[in-house]
Amino acid sequence: MSLETVAEDIREEARARAEEIREEGEERAGEIVAEAEAEAERVREEREATVERKIAQEREQSLSSAKLEAKQERLEARRDALETVHEEVEAAIAGLEGERREELTRALLEEAAGEFDDDESVAVYGRAEDEELLTDLLSGYEGWSFAGERDCLGGVIVESEESRVRVNNTFDSVLEGVWEDNLKELSDRLFDDE
Repeated sequence: MSLETVAEDIREEARARAEEIREEGEERAGEIVAEAEAEAERVREEREATVERKIAQEREQSLSSAKLEAKQERLEARRDALETVHEEVEAAIAGLEGERREELTRALLEEAAGEFDDDESVAVYGRAEDEELLTDLLSGYEGWSFAGERDCLGGVIVESEESRVRVNNTFDSVLEGVWEDNLKELSDRLFDDE
């Protein structure tokens, strides 16, 4: 074997080894690129999922907020409607006249009378416009007198110094009691849509 043949064999072997190293490098580079692309795809999918979750969460929060706001507005509208009804009832009660006003005032006075002894002196207060009516009704009660006016829709406030008893039988107090006792039913009747 000549030196030239040996040199050619070494060169051939070196070229083959270089080709093998280049192929291994290309293969490894392909693997690295594939791994990087897979990782990039995984990160992209992960971020898309995160963004989708965030969008869904924000959408749900916005929807919940809008529902709450609508519910609050609906409740406020109901409160306003109930307040209007209450004001109209107060106006109707304040506007009672004649026999109906006398009948109701008499009933409230009689109910209050049950709380006092016969020998007590009793002061009765009422609406300024009802002074004449109250004075007339009180003529049937020994020791009872009209003592002054109170800001109310009608009815009576009855007090006795001797027993320190005070009975509030005004139309206002009766209305508030009836209103509280029947508010749910009234609300259901006014707003039967729910």
